[in-house]
Amino acid sequence: MDLSFVLTILVFSPLLGIAVLAFMPKDQEKSIKTVGFLATLPALITALGTYFHYLWGKDLADFDVYAEWIQFRGLGVQDGIFAVNYELGLSGFSMLLVVLTTVVATLAAIASMYIKKEWKGYFMLFLLLELGILGVFTAENLILFFVFFELTLIPMFFLIGKWGYFEKEKAAYSFLIYNGLGSAVLLIVIMILFARTGTTNIDNLQAILADPNFPMTNDQKLGLLIALLIAFGVKLPIFPLHSWMLKVHVQAPPPIVMIHSGILLKIGAYGLIRFGMGLFPGQFETLAVGLAILGVVNLLYGAYLAFIQTDFKMVLAYSSISHMGIVLIGLSAMNEAGVQGAIFQVISHGLISALLFFLVGAFYERTDTSLLENLGGMAKGMPIASGFLLAGALGSLGLPGMSGFVSEFMAFFGLFKEMPWIAAIGTLGIIMTAVYLLRAVLAITYGKAHREFTGLRDLNGLELIPVLVLMGFIVLIGVYPSVLSSPLQATLETIMLGLGG
Repeated sequence: MDLSFVLTILVFSPLLGIAVLAFMPKDQEKSIKTVGFLATLPALITALGTYFHYLWGKDLADFDVYAEWIQFRGLGVQDGIFAVNYELGLSGFSMLLVVLTTVVATLAAIASMYIKKEWKGYFMLFLLLELGILGVFTAENLILFFVFFELTLIPMFFLIGKWGYFEKEKAAYSFLIYNGLGSAVLLIVIMILFARTGTTNIDNLQAILADPNFPMTNDQKLGLLIALLIAFGVKLPIFPLHSWMLKVHVQAPPPIVMIHSGILLKIGAYGLIRFGMGLFPGQFETLAVGLAILGVVNLLYGAYLAFIQTDFKMVLAYSSISHMGIVLIGLSAMNEAGVQGAIFQVISHGLISALLFFLVGAFYERTDTSLLENLGGMAKGMPIASGFLLAGALGSLGLPGMSGFVSEFMAFFGLFKEMPWIAAIGTLGIIMTAVYLLRAVLAITYGKAHREFTGLRDLNGLELIPVLVLMGFIVLIGVYPSVLSSPLQATLETIMLGLGG
């Protein structure tokens, strides 16, 4: 059975929702929100279908798409023909990220019940953003990847600048400037690779760059890798390229922060693994110690500043910086345990951050504040939400039985095998994570109350759906890590083969 149409449906299914919304009256709030939610379901169902296709022993290559797309003549490559083809595909890693994207996007659509104005424009941009992210994770050539990568910037800019909080315009422009500069660096790398190799297909590039007879020096490859590190380091983010992300986490509306923190930051990790480690494994090994140090700096810097914040959104923003340091720590180990831990951290943090930012949105919706001192006593006013907040924080700090423990254990285990002293320093960040998260959660749940809780409602039935689904995945991965490790085996074998391990 030909399944090559599946990924096209997966990536472009949000367009159906955009088309329906375009013909709806803009004042029908309930209908628009319903259509916006329903429009995320085809991609979710299709993504889960690809996962079960794999579980049933089938090959993910069944979904590969190839079609001639754009051709220009006279550019001196490929026998005088410049070709950019429409190529989509899935690996175990990208499949997991696609599933994460569709799950978080569907739950963020539910969280969009908090949006109070211009719902039609909001959901059209929301669905366009989902389309771009799905394209990023399925693109099989660099030009197509870049097109989808750029496509995520436009809707994010407007979603932050139009529907955010008090300093939304400043946050939106900060997002656009930093990510635009990262995109420019990425485009330069893509153009150099195309000019030197005559192809943008990722598998072909890996084969060509691995050829010892290919006329590109190690220094030139190292320069391209450093450029990729900058381009994707902005997205991850890596210190000191992180300041824009703090503004977005605080000023963007909760459902958009769920997508940003839960998925968009992961494009940085995906790019480092797929292109940095995949195309330049030897040079990646050269930078391993530097990446380990950067990872520890991210971890400790984020943890320390999270500890002194008075706004819970800022606590979670610096927590994201800290947890992305664990991704760098795992990758710098250059062994199977470390890389697997880094990928686990990508998925785990996506789920946990989406849960915590959803709960922040629920608190803000009821109290108009995210300051720790003003949220005190929530265990009395919203006991169910407070309970899930504590559970999410425990997952984030790495409690055994939750996804955070598996990812942190493997990442640090990998680094201890290669660089024990750097890993030992990094473990201080794990301790600090417990301190700043428990400090913040206890201040919210059992801190001094500054209000009467009469009439303050707890999570309702609709709000419980995202909370229960995300918590279910967090516990599932913690208890049964094979749901992630099994699809990753082929990806890890390919990476280790490239690294010579």
